Amino acid sequence: MPIRFNALAALCRRLALLIAMSFTLAAQSIFAQTPPAPTPLATAGDHFTLRGKPFQLISGELEYTRIPRPYWRDRLRKAHALGLNAITVYVFWNVHEPRPGVYDFSGQNDVAEFLREAQQEGLYVILRPGPYVCAEWDLGGYPSWLLKDHTMQLRSLQPQFKAAATSWMLRLGQELAPLQASNGGPILAVQVENEYGSFGDDHTYMQWMHDLILKAGFTTSLLYTGDGADVLKQGTLPGLLAGIDFGTGDAERSIKLYKTFRPNTPIYVAEYWDGWFDHWGEKHQVTDAAKQEAEIRSMLQQGYSISLYMIHGGTSFGWMNGANSDHDGYQPDVTSYDYDAPLDESGRPRPKYFRLRTLIAEITHQTPVPVPDSPPLITLPTIQLRTSQSLWNTLPAAIDSIKPLTMEDVDQPYGYILYRTKLSSTGKGELAFTDLHSYARIYLDGVLAGVVDRRLGQKTLAIDTTGKHQLDILVENSGRINFNPIIRTERAGILGDVTFQKTVLNNWQIFPLPLSPSPSSQFSSKPCTGPCFYTAHFNVTTPGDTYLNTQQLGKGVLWVNGHLLGRFWNIGPAGALYLPGVWLHAGQNDITVFDLNGGDHLSVTGEDHATYFEPKPELTTPLP
Repeated sequence: MPIRFNALAALCRRLALLIAMSFTLAAQSIFAQTPPAPTPLATAGDHFTLRGKPFQLISGELEYTRIPRPYWRDRLRKAHALGLNAITVYVFWNVHEPRPGVYDFSGQNDVAEFLREAQQEGLYVILRPGPYVCAEWDLGGYPSWLLKDHTMQLRSLQPQFKAAATSWMLRLGQELAPLQASNGGPILAVQVENEYGSFGDDHTYMQWMHDLILKAGFTTSLLYTGDGADVLKQGTLPGLLAGIDFGTGDAERSIKLYKTFRPNTPIYVAEYWDGWFDHWGEKHQVTDAAKQEAEIRSMLQQGYSISLYMIHGGTSFGWMNGANSDHDGYQPDVTSYDYDAPLDESGRPRPKYFRLRTLIAEITHQTPVPVPDSPPLITLPTIQLRTSQSLWNTLPAAIDSIKPLTMEDVDQPYGYILYRTKLSSTGKGELAFTDLHSYARIYLDGVLAGVVDRRLGQKTLAIDTTGKHQLDILVENSGRINFNPIIRTERAGILGDVTFQKTVLNNWQIFPLPLSPSPSSQFSSKPCTGPCFYTAHFNVTTPGDTYLNTQQLGKGVLWVNGHLLGRFWNIGPAGALYLPGVWLHAGQNDITVFDLNGGDHLSVTGEDHATYFEPKPELTTPLP
């Protein structure tokens, strides 16, 4: 018995030991926390370190969507030649997911290749994946299809918004997370959201965004927020680096506010606005280059890190310009995003580029790479637009609806949309809109009756009718607002009801007009009135960059060889559209113009410079 008892006791001890070991291993598996991988870029007291060594970040914003892909390398090299060691890059959700679940990272949208080329040019990357980016870009980079759901709350914890944003960010992570510096790529830091303090103060939302960035795979990059100095409390997260954004003349005040808010931490000026952008009908923006130079010198001498917004603005080609809102007003941006940046819209260095290059070299004691040559811009003889066709002859099949539908309701992101109904009331009265985004021309039986312009705060038009008429309302989406909570209501087209003499108008025919591609047939030499398309051919001996002067045109858009250059409007301040030479052919080229004004003797001319002029208020509301 004693022997058997001892053997049994020994067996029990072994079983107990095995069980204890199993519980220990299980506990280690369940509860052990793997230390996070160190980020190559880190904070140490009041400065950054890169792989353990002190590092000063000197960056500038470049946006792949605003630069034709063949020019990416040129702009990146010029950024490096300025003395920068990094570029800052927004990612634009709406160009990569044009329809729910349909992704495009090819060609012009190959953002991963843009980042790889930046690294090949000796530049690190500060990535700003959004999903909201602002950037004077349509709807701040959100795809307009989100707003087809009329309950959608952008930038919120609403389940349907979270689901869409999560799908997008996880897909983006597949493209870009492998390019983090810890993997040998160029990405050093990743922004969490963008200027959220100017929108709200929901820190639970911001924490969710922070977690989503990690879930997308950006786990070995330095994470940070970026906000104006006055709203740091609203937009930041504890323990996360806070960048600050401000413009020329505001450096001292903003940095002082930051030091009070986050003492003894690195100063990172995430956006130093070295220029500004233009709105239709307002003056062209030119900023104080001498003041910028002095502030940048001071900040760099004190060891602060900085990103210049912009180093090169480029162009919001196509329909991609955004709009601002001033006291609930509407300020659509022009197509040019020149921004008065050190590199102009065509990528040519301005005088302040060379002054900044000199001061950066003096402070860093590093000789920058040579500045690449910029081929001269070319001129083109005047192109006469002699063949045309009326918009009314090119209408697609109509959608029948009792009530007006927005562009989002009919799955149309950009362009124009036409609403048609019968008007049977007679006499004088007001045609009134619940709301209209953003610009409309009103026609009775094909004759222009007037304009309703959101930019001017207009929602009504006085008309005088006799008998029955065909009422046509041709609406332009002039660019969705990209800043502040108004983005949640930025559907395009007619929003709500249309009334005449206080009676609601129903039974509409709706014609989506995305104008993509533009019409290519049925042109004639007959005169055209009202909204018209025009086309012409022109020859180029040696392709090169140029600016098409549009001052002989009215209001509309312009294509060259199928590329939609953007918008023109004779109210100013922009009087030309940038035409990249890489979109021209040696020999014959094609131009197509859509002009709401119509008329004869229209023309454009290729010039070797951009054109700006004083706004013309008398042209803001064309007479019938």
